[in-house]
Amino acid sequence: EVQLQASGGGLVQAGGSVRLTCVGSGFTFDDAAIGWFRQAPGKEREGVSCISRTERSTYYADSVKGRFTISSDNAKNTMYLQMNSLKPEDTAVYYCAAVGFGSCTYFSGNYYNGVDYWGEGTLVTVSS
Repeated sequence: EVQLQASGGGLVQAGGSVRLTCVGSGFTFDDAAIGWFRQAPGKEREGVSCISRTERSTYYADSVKGRFTISSDNAKNTMYLQMNSLKPEDTAVYYCAAVGFGSCTYFSGNYYNGVDYWGEGTLVTVSS
């Protein structure tokens, strides 16, 4: 059974930092594009960041470039999103996601209907 389990959300003040963790099981990160979507209240789900070992690429939405860093430890099937200099507009439910044998274009193009595996969301709330 494939599972993605996200953790690390919480309440943080603007300017603060949070690290999200996503642990996968039942498939290997080596062949997948893995990353994070987020959905704020009343807004569409958007791709935030992605990493692909097969493409040797990473993706960041313009709104988070320079503040968020994605990384993965494929030996542990674990992915991280380090979120620094957080802003109130970063408040959202964050979902880890994976596209098997896929591309980070699923994240950059917000093709969330094409995502193969989803983790349960973790809420990040940034207070001003």
